[in-house]
Amino acid sequence: MDRQLRKAIPTPPKQKGLKKYLKWLYILILAVIYVWAFAGIDYSGIKETAGQVSKSILNGLFQPDWGYVYLPEGEDLLRGLLETIAIAFLGTIIASIVAFPLAFIAAANINRIQSATMGGKFLLSLIRSFPEIIMALLFITAVGPGSFAGVLALGIHSIGMLGKLSSEAIESMDLSAMEALQATGAGRLQTIWFAVVPQMLPEYLSFVLYRFEINVRAAAILGVIGAGGIGTPLIFALAGRSWDRVGIILLGIIVMVIAIDWISGMIRKRLV
Repeated sequence: MDRQLRKAIPTPPKQKGLKKYLKWLYILILAVIYVWAFAGIDYSGIKETAGQVSKSILNGLFQPDWGYVYLPEGEDLLRGLLETIAIAFLGTIIASIVAFPLAFIAAANINRIQSATMGGKFLLSLIRSFPEIIMALLFITAVGPGSFAGVLALGIHSIGMLGKLSSEAIESMDLSAMEALQATGAGRLQTIWFAVVPQMLPEYLSFVLYRFEINVRAAAILGVIGAGGIGTPLIFALAGRSWDRVGIILLGIIVMVIAIDWISGMIRKRLV
């Protein structure tokens, strides 16, 4: 009824003019941003060898080096993909263990100490503010290049996302079961363990699986800077202009990501 009355009441001409003015103002601001962004591109023209290089890249991508899939004597595609999955898996496990208690600390409806709640939220925001690649560079400097640096980078960075999503899920949760247990004389930890944890655990596991999917993609990128995984042979292949090897590595990454997304999606449907 209210909507019908609002439609029946004509919009004042001043409001129409203001909306039209704001619309053109937004378009103008967006146009200025695009012009400013493209003006910063250093365009010096197309090189004479661009056509030849592009042809070589396409030939390599569409004619991948199938022999690199498995090499008994050394590093190959399968070992690189398995290492990438292992880095993502271990990083996700570390994050899921640490983020679980932090989520309860940052949940305002569970933690009655406001300073601790604010501290938990600030810590999760601080962790999320550093991209995985920055953390990987820091850990490469600290522990040296390799898979261990990639695991630490993904594990620490993932804590922020898992903790934030889980704390928000707890804050939007129905706490009537918790209040019922408190009415029977149950302690604080007992009510959380038997009333809150069973409700948020399926959703938390869903967040963990989703983060694992993200970490698999991130692990493939971190190898480019020396944090282990399939990214390391990829950057070597790019530097050596071995486009056929680049093609098979990219194909392997695509298949790996699609397979993990599909499996993770099936598991999440059963959990939630």
